[in-house]
Amino acid sequence: MAETGIWFFIAGLLISVIFGFISGTASAISLIVLMILGVIVGILNISEKEAHRFLIASLALLLASSINIKTIPVLGISLQSTLNNIVFFIAPAALVVAVKEVFYLASKR
Repeated sequence: MAETGIWFFIAGLLISVIFGFISGTASAISLIVLMILGVIVGILNISEKEAHRFLIASLALLLASSINIKTIPVLGISLQSTLNNIVFFIAPAALVVAVKEVFYLASKR
């Protein structure tokens, strides 16, 4: 099962990079696909042991995406688009992991 999750993760990253560098922006359908892949990755890939590290890394990624890197010559717009696409992919995974953690903490005695 974990091996399947790895392929979903790789697919999400590839889609993010391809749409970021080739087309500049992803279509609504590809963003929905990225979000669905993110949910799947959050369910399949992230164990309870990895949850804290994943959530911290996700938070760092979300904060990094707020920086305006469009001003970098030549690659700035493509890098910003790619980073935005990765956020569309990782944010749903982080949401799933955070909800799993809340349920775990609430059920722990």
